[in-house]
Amino acid sequence: MQKINELLNSIPMTVVAGVFLAISLILILTDTSVPVDPAWVTVVICGLPLLYLAITRLIWEKRISSALLISIAMVAAIAIGELFAAGEVAFIMAVGAILEEKTVERAKKGLKKLISLAPVQGRRIIAGPAYTHEEIVAVEQIQANDLLRVLPGETIPVDGAIITGNTSVDQSIITGEFLPVDKEKGDDVFCGTINRFGSIDIIATKVGEDCSLQKLIRMVQEAENKKAPMERIADKWATWLVPVALAIAISTYIITGDIIRAVTVLVVFCPCALVLATPTSIVAAIGQATKHGVIIKSGQALEKMGKVDCIAFDKTGTLSHGNLVVSNVISFVPDITENKLLSLAASAESHSEHPLGKTVVAHAKALKVPTRTAGDFQMLPGKGIRATVENNTILGGNSTYLQENGVVLDHVVISALEKLRKQGKATILIAINNKCAGILALSDTLRPTAKDMVRKLGNMHTDVVLLTGDHAQTAAYFAEQAGIQNVHSELLPDAKVSRLQALQNEGRKICMIGDGVNDAPALKTADVGVAMGGIGSDITVEAADIVLIGDDIAKIPYLKKLSNSTISTIKFNISLSLAINFVAIWLSVIGVLNPVTGALVHNAGSVLVVLNSALLYDRKFD
Repeated sequence: MQKINELLNSIPMTVVAGVFLAISLILILTDTSVPVDPAWVTVVICGLPLLYLAITRLIWEKRISSALLISIAMVAAIAIGELFAAGEVAFIMAVGAILEEKTVERAKKGLKKLISLAPVQGRRIIAGPAYTHEEIVAVEQIQANDLLRVLPGETIPVDGAIITGNTSVDQSIITGEFLPVDKEKGDDVFCGTINRFGSIDIIATKVGEDCSLQKLIRMVQEAENKKAPMERIADKWATWLVPVALAIAISTYIITGDIIRAVTVLVVFCPCALVLATPTSIVAAIGQATKHGVIIKSGQALEKMGKVDCIAFDKTGTLSHGNLVVSNVISFVPDITENKLLSLAASAESHSEHPLGKTVVAHAKALKVPTRTAGDFQMLPGKGIRATVENNTILGGNSTYLQENGVVLDHVVISALEKLRKQGKATILIAINNKCAGILALSDTLRPTAKDMVRKLGNMHTDVVLLTGDHAQTAAYFAEQAGIQNVHSELLPDAKVSRLQALQNEGRKICMIGDGVNDAPALKTADVGVAMGGIGSDITVEAADIVLIGDDIAKIPYLKKLSNSTISTIKFNISLSLAINFVAIWLSVIGVLNPVTGALVHNAGSVLVVLNSALLYDRKFD
């Protein structure tokens, strides 16, 4: 029976049903009689699944649905020989069901991709009294307090703490930070993050389901499970629509003695226009959004976006571009110009694999600053580099690295460092022959449309919150530039989720906008999740309800206006359909309408709803 239903509910079969219904109408209008009314085909194709749905919901779910009322009207119309009326109500319901199904389909691939990031093996160190050797083991076999070695380029298999070695770790999957984070003895490392440079030995602290990445996966699963499908509005009202319709139909028959009037009441009472009110508006709005580079995956997301009163942003790759650029070249030595400092730094960094070093080299090339051959290159992961350029010993790295090599940092240098850090910038100190010669500052850049976008949302009475894994100074600097007052920094994925849940507990309707894998749980937890489609990870795009194809956050106010307008259109459609039904019921009771004319009036209401919804497609939202 299930397979038969799937076949009958398919789009091709529904098209066939519509063709035969149209033939039946033509025969009625031309007063042509045929042995078998073509509307029977429509009744079978669209009516049987409807009848099956009504019965199963009534028996197994103990629930009265809109399908029950329409089934009653259909059977009553058939009983008095009004096959067109029976086929018409069944056909409109079938069309509504197809439209609704197409607007709520959601991709399910994101969670699978997230799970695929989980490491499957690790390098365990076995130490004995007189020997030490390594063995590759499945990640499930790793126990707390095991000693593990992670080589450059390898994924860290479990949460742990470094006991030997220095490195830089790409932990964007967990924190969203686009720069590798320098790590040394005593620092924590997370499962699923990538060791970029030095070899490190770690002691396992959290394994199995307690690991950071497994928690991330679990949060996405739990958030997905909490999102139940939105109940159709006609089904919400069915519990009182059915008894009211039956009461009016029976009363009409008792008072007038006319079964035709009673059946007509049931036909016009069918909530077909009500069923179409929501999906047709959503289909039009989704089409409108697609033209503007916004992909809305479900009608539920669009409806919820219209109720959002608070929008939370990730920073890196969302409010900012997520690409480092050299923003400052500061020289502390009078006879060393900024270009000379940049030339020496780029020469020394030419062999470096660190993202900061590569950015410096690229910046020098872009400005056509000449570089020289560097010799004796050394790199200490997590600290800095050393090289010889034109017989000068060049050091480039953090303050700790320079001080360990005997370089004195005076108050001018320290003051400049502090100022740059308050601006959220990464810094490289450059020393020439054991004297601090200057600083290179690198920064992410705010999207030029960010400030205007925040202002427009404020004018629409929508609050803006910044939720980021970045350091507090970086977050505060970017928030000030964008005009955001509410800032929460240094948040791991679970902390972002907790922050969103706290806002939801206050009765807020939240939209979360992000681009990194670490944003996936937050996107699922929020009432609406929006992903940056161009630079966002596949997992984030799949986890989101809405995707910005061009990474243009200036589209957010447009999306909010479109969603608000869609909600207004749905409400108007519902009011219109109820008004038409009320007038049609009265005309049926007094005998002005019969089942066929009632079905046509009923159909006209559905057409008006569809036409009003279609206006959304070309509406301008400035």
